[in-house]
Amino acid sequence: MSSPTVLVVDDTPASLGVVCDALRRQGVRVLLADSGEAARAVLARTRPDLVLLDVVMPGEDGFAVCASLQADARWRELPVIFLTAIDAPEQKVRAFNAGAVDYVTKPVHVAELVARVHVQLELRAARQKLEAQNAELEAEVAIRLDAEAQLAGSLDRAVVVLSRGRELVFATRLAHDLIAKFALKPAALAAGGRFAGGEGALQVRRFTSPGHDETVMLVLEEEHAPPGPAALCALGLTPRQAEVAYWVAQGKTNPEIGLILAASPRTIDKHMERILARLALEGRAALMLHAGEKLRPAR
Repeated sequence: MSSPTVLVVDDTPASLGVVCDALRRQGVRVLLADSGEAARAVLARTRPDLVLLDVVMPGEDGFAVCASLQADARWRELPVIFLTAIDAPEQKVRAFNAGAVDYVTKPVHVAELVARVHVQLELRAARQKLEAQNAELEAEVAIRLDAEAQLAGSLDRAVVVLSRGRELVFATRLAHDLIAKFALKPAALAAGGRFAGGEGALQVRRFTSPGHDETVMLVLEEEHAPPGPAALCALGLTPRQAEVAYWVAQGKTNPEIGLILAASPRTIDKHMERILARLALEGRAALMLHAGEKLRPAR
């Protein structure tokens, strides 16, 4: 990890020489600037972790310098500790309103100032670590949501994810349908195998090996199952259009299809318009016949 960097902005930097030396002895890199203009020139070249800013300087005072930092998105989160010989309450309020995180009066007590600097550096490091963790978590969540969306939208796969306690964590729509059809408890699927039912049999294959069971991923395959929505993709339909056409072939209305696919009836209406146009069909009845032919089990 690199050493923290502190930028000291004071028109008489020598007056803080003892403080700078104390910070350097503790591994802090110290940069110096004698005006707001010089400070911005330093900031253009490097990125400090904290600014020690004198309030009373000729020309642009510390409040103006701090305001310019606050106005720039690059430096808005940069902690600023004001240094001043003025120990007036209204000045302290003005400093905090300007965006300062602390206010130290001169003459400076070296040990106290160094301690205050370290507190702010530790807070900044903790905040940056938390932001990095949050960004990583957000990226992980986005990836997982995308993966779940792809799995849940799968037309030809019945995928189930179980927790270590054999509770259902995730299942695609087809998997839910098969679990209900064969009246199975999710925990019963964990070992895999073949499950017979009144309407056929279900083959369950396990993706993860028994020694690695934080979660268990299973694929369910119905033996001799009739063609599903995926078969209609061969007509040139998108996966979503194939799902809509499949349920039309099953005699479902647009509102019913909307409930099944978790979409609004208006969205289903738009899909229907595009399906009929793509397949050059005149209406719903024609689509039912056309899709029904494709969904007829092979002999």
